[in-house]
Amino acid sequence: MAILCLTGCGGAQSTLSPHSGAARTISSLWWIMLVGSAIVFAVVVALLAIGLLQRRSRGSAQRRPLSPGTRFVVAFGAVLPAIVIVCLFVLTLDALPKTSPARGKARLEVDVVGRDWFWDVTYPKTGARTANEIHIPVGVPVDVRVTSSDVIHSLWVPELNRKIDVIPGRTNDVVFDARQAGVYRGQCAEFCGLEHAHMALYVVAEPQAAFRRWLSNESAPAPPAANARLERGQQVLLGSDCEYCHRIAGTNASGTIGPDLTHIASRLSLAAGTIPNSRGYLAGWILDPQHIKPGNKMPATNLSGPDLQALLDYLESLR
Repeated sequence: MAILCLTGCGGAQSTLSPHSGAARTISSLWWIMLVGSAIVFAVVVALLAIGLLQRRSRGSAQRRPLSPGTRFVVAFGAVLPAIVIVCLFVLTLDALPKTSPARGKARLEVDVVGRDWFWDVTYPKTGARTANEIHIPVGVPVDVRVTSSDVIHSLWVPELNRKIDVIPGRTNDVVFDARQAGVYRGQCAEFCGLEHAHMALYVVAEPQAAFRRWLSNESAPAPPAANARLERGQQVLLGSDCEYCHRIAGTNASGTIGPDLTHIASRLSLAAGTIPNSRGYLAGWILDPQHIKPGNKMPATNLSGPDLQALLDYLESLR
């Protein structure tokens, strides 16, 4: 049982593996609360055991109210735990401002919209738009502003900060300030429907020069089709219902129902972290998305083999 419990403390989404100041505050508070509660529990159980053993060892005539032993149990079984709980409460209040946005300190803003079941990500100052990935520069506080287009979601990247509610008609903020480069997995942490468990995202923290290159590339329209095969793949996409659901900057595809595909080939995953972004998985996702992620809004497509291969070539060129 202990081993099963410990498995929840590791992996790619662990509060106990902090990579920012806010996450480190949460991790420290977690350890303090664990140790404090363990001590209180041990003391209470020990005193209860002592009291039961003493009660059994005495006769009924020897039992006296408020004996020294009783006062000892009251002091260490009630008063001391109350003091510990108050101290933990004070530490919790102290941690709240350290994990909350500090107005004016963020040097970059990112807008994230939760949808069933993916994350729409926009950089308002440049117009760059992506999906299911938030790229941030290392050492720069980033104000992530979240809202929802449908139901209540919750954005949680445990290694960077606390959970933040994603509510329709309301904008909430959380700051990501990564101390080192890396890829940090996040998750919707509020049950939002059938594919709630498959609504993940990645926060990619990279050196500032690399981030500026990425942002510049994401702000540009999709690269033009460089040869006849890519042109055919583009026409397959624009001649299907895909263009009414997805946007590809620089083309006639301007849909807003599904994720932006302008630079889809540069992303780490497909279907909000459900499958890897590789040619085989992409083909399976195009042909039968309901098999991979039941209930999502993307319908199956009926493409011939040559059309599918041309479409895959085109999508893989969108970097």
